[in-house]
Amino acid sequence: MSQACGVDFGTSNSTVGWHQANQPALLTLEQDKVTLPSVVFFNAEDDEVSYGRAALTNYLAGYEGRLMRSMKSLLGTSLMDGQTEVLGKSVPFRGLLAQFIGELKRRAETSAGLAFDYAVLGRPVHFIDDNRNADRIAQNTLEDIALAVGFKEVHFQFEPIAAAFDYESRIAKEELVLIADIGGGTSDFSLVRLSPERSHVLDRSADILGNGGIHIGGTDFDKYLSLAQIMPLLGLGGRLSNQTDIPSSYYFNLATWHTINQVYTQKVGRELLDVYRDIQNPEYRMRFERLLNLVEDRDGHWLAIKSEEAKILLSDVDSIDLRLERLRSKQASASCSLVMEQKDLQSAVGHLSASIAGAVSQVIQDAGIRADQVDTVFFTGGSSGVRGLRQQIAAIVPDARKVEGDLFGSIGAGLGLDAARRFT
Repeated sequence: MSQACGVDFGTSNSTVGWHQANQPALLTLEQDKVTLPSVVFFNAEDDEVSYGRAALTNYLAGYEGRLMRSMKSLLGTSLMDGQTEVLGKSVPFRGLLAQFIGELKRRAETSAGLAFDYAVLGRPVHFIDDNRNADRIAQNTLEDIALAVGFKEVHFQFEPIAAAFDYESRIAKEELVLIADIGGGTSDFSLVRLSPERSHVLDRSADILGNGGIHIGGTDFDKYLSLAQIMPLLGLGGRLSNQTDIPSSYYFNLATWHTINQVYTQKVGRELLDVYRDIQNPEYRMRFERLLNLVEDRDGHWLAIKSEEAKILLSDVDSIDLRLERLRSKQASASCSLVMEQKDLQSAVGHLSASIAGAVSQVIQDAGIRADQVDTVFFTGGSSGVRGLRQQIAAIVPDARKVEGDLFGSIGAGLGLDAARRFT
């Protein structure tokens, strides 16, 4: 039996792939699901830890505790060597990542019925843009954590290359493929020559014509949609008595998954009260009161989830009525809702889509090929479904065939294939 697996530790979702005859490529990790949302909830009331969908359910049910999400975004940053408070204790961020990855390994082993000693871990083309030293530190940190939770040996593979291996397992002839992997934290691209005849070759470096990426992903779309549409309901854009703007840092922290907990400190609480006293406009006092109540109730992650929900819905429909029932103030007793249209999403995230499209063009240019030489664009990653983004990428290579892979599973499946080739 194989003891090798592929681990796709994602910003938003994680999967584990393996390669066994007559077996599914991905292991079930939560009930019958092959994805495990990269979320941990520390329940203060029951002194329990939950993961994935169960963690989100417990948090949204109102249990007192601490929710952690988008932990992968910490890799390569100065925060990675810091600590945070969890249930009254100071816990290193490295320990939190190790706790989640260890749980991911345990669930995969339970599902497979065997222990995994070896793994190929997926990684973005760039953990941190334009900083090779930070990128190296990020990979080394992830390797140290993987070894600490019980893997005896690990290798790394670029996530878009792993997705290419998954696509290659289903083609009948050679193709030049642009892999577009738009994940939760990064967007990665590879130009790869794929063929059934080359699929079993271990060293594929000659077939990789270009790699590139940018540190923009689905959580950034959530952030900027929230800042543009939701945060004004909490006072963003208002003014103080001296006609200066209400500080925006609180809103940026609330809109960014891995910094939400920074607004829950006593110091920030005192600052918010000082700001509230300095707002004279009645409308913005009411809005800022919503912010005070949101922070008091520690509902920042709920608000981030609502922004993510809006992004997903607006990728399929032209208009939504987003219910924001937890936004409350004494001056506005009615529950809050917000009508958003497709154009609002495009306005909020258009600059992100343009940057991602620019990264695609750069990969093609650096590879020294013409756009009309690309046979196929293979889309993967949960955020590749954002309306407008896929069309922008497709327009760069208009003659190429457009193929949608398993948006959440292609990378894990490809990493499983790579692990089987390397270790068995």
